Amino acid sequence: MLVGLLLTGNFSFAQTAATLPLVSVQGNKFVTAGNKPIVFRGLDTSDPDKLQRDGHWNKEYFEAMKSWGANVVRFPVHPNAWRKQGEQNYIKLLDQGVQWATELGLYVIIDWHSIGNLRSELYQNPMYETTRKETLEFWRTIAKHYKGNTTVALFELFNEPTVMGGQAGTCTWPQWKEIMEELIVIIRANGSQAVPLVAGFNWAYDLTPVYQDPINAQGIAYVSHPYPMKREKPWEPQWALDWGNVAKKYPVILTEIGFCGPDDKGAHVPVISDESYGDAITKYADANGISYTVWVFDPQWAPMLFSDWKFTPTRQGRYFKAALQKYGKQ
Repeated sequence: MLVGLLLTGNFSFAQTAATLPLVSVQGNKFVTAGNKPIVFRGLDTSDPDKLQRDGHWNKEYFEAMKSWGANVVRFPVHPNAWRKQGEQNYIKLLDQGVQWATELGLYVIIDWHSIGNLRSELYQNPMYETTRKETLEFWRTIAKHYKGNTTVALFELFNEPTVMGGQAGTCTWPQWKEIMEELIVIIRANGSQAVPLVAGFNWAYDLTPVYQDPINAQGIAYVSHPYPMKREKPWEPQWALDWGNVAKKYPVILTEIGFCGPDDKGAHVPVISDESYGDAITKYADANGISYTVWVFDPQWAPMLFSDWKFTPTRQGRYFKAALQKYGKQ
């Protein structure tokens, strides 16, 4: 049974009694109570700010994700949307989503959705503009607010780190590590037990530095976004070298995968492929105990999983809806 507290006259979703088991890390696995392994397989929402403006940040949206077979949902928080809404209003959006997720038994990933170089503070697009201070403040706020809320299981510290071939300056892995390690200290000092997720360079694709120089913190996991055009077929040997072998030692979650055909709406180079990519990535992930979420549960952002607000699946939507629903039948 959920119990709400009244804080300054508003119902606080963050403080509802937790109903999902706490997620932690044991070896290279995510685990729940009694060290029971859990593999996350789910969906990426579009930005809650965008969904609110569209009139679809509601329980029906979450029920659709649940019906597709998700056990986790990822909320991408764009820095410009965070500033535009303001901290209090945006947290209300997150609280609503966390409440609906809790009621449906879905875990939540909160993702600071920036693309670029946090060290130089140069970014791919104005929507991703942030500062190191704002990023630290965001995670301090989120850690405090969701302390004790076990639905909010994972914190993706920075969506897609990249120097864009030097266009966004320079950043070495040791320099990136230092920034990430400071974030982890702040999150934990503010009482959060959520698992921090650290992405590699090349738009969150490359985890090769982790083999020799892992993040100096216990209980964390790593992220890759292995879209189809990152490598040529056969993908699997390259995936193993670039991020797959990391999963032998640490938990890995692919927080963005997806594809669309060259003539599909919203097609752009990194994601152009076909069902052979879906087969390859799901089989590789399953064989190696790797978690994943599919981008994106929205009819405008690409590669979209559905085409209208009746949740009619697109080509990749048909593929991944069937893939996710299979796990529930095993």
